[in-house]
Amino acid sequence: MSIQELIKKQIEENSIILFMKGTAQFPQCGFSSRAVTLLKNCGAATFAVVNVLENPEIREGIKVFSNWPTIPQLYINGEFIGGSDIMGELYESGELKELVDAAKSVKAI
Repeated sequence: MSIQELIKKQIEENSIILFMKGTAQFPQCGFSSRAVTLLKNCGAATFAVVNVLENPEIREGIKVFSNWPTIPQLYINGEFIGGSDIMGELYESGELKELVDAAKSVKAI
């Protein structure tokens, strides 16, 4: 399975998935920490996390997959939402909570 196929599979199998640096319990950059906080503030008690620091191929592959140059990257119900700045804007407008509320049940990877 190619990295692109693996990323696609991870996104398809998890209604909320965050590709980030570190883990939800121990984010390893400020942007990733902010993304986790925003998700939790929207009521996302459970969401999948892929620590891109553990796999350089995923770290680069997700940028190609989304055509987005930075990490973290959030996907909800298979749709690319954006990074922490876009998440912040969606949070302020209430749209991020709506997306989280609409997400189907998740399983952690």
